[in-house]
Amino acid sequence: MAEEVFVSWEDRYAIGIQLVDEQHQELLKLTNSLYEACRQGDEKAREHFKDAIRTLVDYVKFHFTTEEQIMERINYPEFGIHKREHEAFVKKVLDGVKDFESGKTFVPNTFVRFLREWVLSHIAMSDKKYADYLLKCKKEGTLNTGGKS
Repeated sequence: MAEEVFVSWEDRYAIGIQLVDEQHQELLKLTNSLYEACRQGDEKAREHFKDAIRTLVDYVKFHFTTEEQIMERINYPEFGIHKREHEAFVKKVLDGVKDFESGKTFVPNTFVRFLREWVLSHIAMSDKKYADYLLKCKKEGTLNTGGKS
């Protein structure tokens, strides 16, 4: 079965912070890997899906930590809101993992589509917003990267 690309990176998704853009590209690769696992349809696919979802969860946590550290360093005023979005997403993903592992009704294709939509909309709205704030502060010379006390 030829590998199908479920979601592709496009320049319009770039937020202008190279490290974060690279991590977003990796998230999309992991989403494609999960999608490919869904298409296999047998016991091997379940194992592949299980491995892919664990890798994705670990990477999402790593990525969110990176973003949250950036937002803290720049004293982003909507940090709390953004962090709660991350926490809600991780909870939903972990709930999906639990359902999958416990044998509850779980539709991998639906789950992967949710991942794609959430990641792309989160990049377009929430991540773009803090990146714009960072760039605005840099231009104005008001960027405060001092630690919080």
